[in-house]
Amino acid sequence: MISEFFTKRFGLTKEGSDNLIKGIIYTALMNISLMFPVGLYALLIYMWLEPLTGGEIIDPNLGMFIVLILIVLGIIFAFAWKQYHFVFNTTYVESENRRINLGENLRKLPLSFFENRDLADLTATIMNDCTDLEHVFSHAVPQLLGSICSLCIVSIGLLIFDWRLAIALLWVVPVAFIILFISKKLIYKGGNLVMGDLLNCGDAMQECIESIRDLKSYNYEGEYYAKISNLTSNVEKSRLKSELMSAAGVIIGKVVLNLGIVSVILLGSYLIMNSQISIFTLLIFLIASATVYNPLENGLMFLAEIFMMDNKIDRTTEIESLVVESGMTDYSLDGYDVEFKNVNFNYDDLKDVLSDITFTAKQGEVTALVGSSGGGKSTVSKLAARFWDPVSGEVSLGGQNLSKLDSEKLLENFSIVFQDVILFNNSILENIRVGRKDATDEEVIEAARLAECEEFVSKLPEGYDTVIGENGELLSGGQRQRISIARALLKDANVILLDEATSFLDVENESKIQKALSELIKNKTVIIIAHRMRTIANADKIVVLDDGKIAEQGSPEELLSNDGLFKKMVDLQNLSGEWQI
Repeated sequence: MISEFFTKRFGLTKEGSDNLIKGIIYTALMNISLMFPVGLYALLIYMWLEPLTGGEIIDPNLGMFIVLILIVLGIIFAFAWKQYHFVFNTTYVESENRRINLGENLRKLPLSFFENRDLADLTATIMNDCTDLEHVFSHAVPQLLGSICSLCIVSIGLLIFDWRLAIALLWVVPVAFIILFISKKLIYKGGNLVMGDLLNCGDAMQECIESIRDLKSYNYEGEYYAKISNLTSNVEKSRLKSELMSAAGVIIGKVVLNLGIVSVILLGSYLIMNSQISIFTLLIFLIASATVYNPLENGLMFLAEIFMMDNKIDRTTEIESLVVESGMTDYSLDGYDVEFKNVNFNYDDLKDVLSDITFTAKQGEVTALVGSSGGGKSTVSKLAARFWDPVSGEVSLGGQNLSKLDSEKLLENFSIVFQDVILFNNSILENIRVGRKDATDEEVIEAARLAECEEFVSKLPEGYDTVIGENGELLSGGQRQRISIARALLKDANVILLDEATSFLDVENESKIQKALSELIKNKTVIIIAHRMRTIANADKIVVLDDGKIAEQGSPEELLSNDGLFKKMVDLQNLSGEWQI
């Protein structure tokens, strides 16, 4: 029951919830064990006060005291050891699992999710929010609940010892926590302020790093620096405001807790004057107050931290609750024709990007998508690989509706080369091996040779083992594109998507790679996007897109004879080739 509550409330796994409960129990036991020295103090005080009040002289047994001290220390150490394991060690394991689960969930989401979500926000959730939650579950929750559990047990003993002084000692506890609960909205509001300003600042810094060359080339560094400086100043102000919002309730709560000692002294003095208790009893309660209040003061701060963590928990549970893309993993294909039937697509219910798209890219043929920028060519290629699902209509591969197939299983059939190449901060060898992870070095190098990579790789200090930096920053655009083509050659899938695959290459290298691609595309389904007409000169079929609709389709010869949009595009490119400066 409690485990299920923690799982739902804090987004923990079953094992994480069970370990948290054990951590709370051992925290409570450790807090109670810290009361054992109070018992030893009480015994010593009793031996000292008894003769002063006319009682018998008690001769302390030093050996017995040493044994008792060692036993108490052993108990405290045992509980502290167990508490450390279940509060800290298991929390870090749970944090690791949380990050892995978030990553797995994100990996299985449709790409349309990432079009609408700030990537800096996702990074902050996986890294910063999870780190903050580590502290909540390793300090705040177990310490707070452990303190409450130990307080309940200790309170029973104090009430039995003297109920009047116990009430005087404990009445402040509910009052202090009620004050903090009243300030919960302020604490939550402060946490949201900080989160919003941090995300804005993070976005601006990421944008600055990504566009540093443009900022420098246009002498815009000063203006951008002023923008970031203003955003960091906002973060500082919101943090101060948030701390003040949370500190108000915590400080007032601590002040109220200290009133408990005052009430114990006042009531105890009155009871002593009326001979209702001994000074020994009052001293025991005063010593106990320090042991009782110290974890509670920490508990007030931890409760405020838990309130502030609510929005972080909400952000992580939101990702975990998103519906992942699913579909069949066991299916058979009748060939590898890619067919679009009356496909419509838009982003966030805005204006249609594609309207009534119908065509078939047949196996063994090259189907070229052409048209003006923004006409929907790249969107068509991404729908063909099920990066998105159409709003209506159907995209199929080998007779199977893509929306019913598992995306990861489906992509085993695709080799994709996009204009925007993504490379990793690793060696050239491993960047190409992304195409097929079980490929041997010899197979990787052969793919690189076919993609005309040898020319520039041979000039690098460590050849294929050269680490190329983040997203291949040490390479030119053409070199990066050739590595991407080498990946596709290595994978050798049955459906090939080429989105401006040779846009960064000069004429000589483009001609060489066209030969390599001609080997790759034999008996394959090929969909190619290109603006250069010579790139698609040998295409079997051309689909001309204009403003998200198919303007015309057919073989190059048919379209040239129709005197339509395709012929106008060819004539314009031929005319531009005659321009002189």
